[in-house]
Amino acid sequence: MPSWHTRSRRKISGGLYRPFRKKRKYEAGRYPAETILGDKKLKKVKGRGLTLKLKLLRDKYANVTDPKTKRTQKVKILSVIENPANQDYSRRGVITKGAIIKTELGEAIVTSRPGQDGVINAILKKE
Repeated sequence: MPSWHTRSRRKISGGLYRPFRKKRKYEAGRYPAETILGDKKLKKVKGRGLTLKLKLLRDKYANVTDPKTKRTQKVKILSVIENPANQDYSRRGVITKGAIIKTELGEAIVTSRPGQDGVINAILKKE
């Protein structure tokens, strides 16, 4: 069952907002991809206007940029250290934007949105 991007039915005062129309298909949302470590697995999702969105479900490599040398390398992800977006994501090892991952080059912060971009881009953390 889809989730809907609609406003709350309750006012701040506690009263009810009356619906001024029924639900529209373009207001329907989808469940998050919740990217984890593993062999690469992509899911293609059709969007509006003939667009195609790539959802990254699993991957074990990230494009990591070193801010000092300005070089980007494809390196292996060893583990997910922390995910400030959600404490449960930290425990389960879900990679989202802002997650801190341990790579072969060191700790890095994810800068892309893997569930929507289909790739994990990260920048090395300053130590």
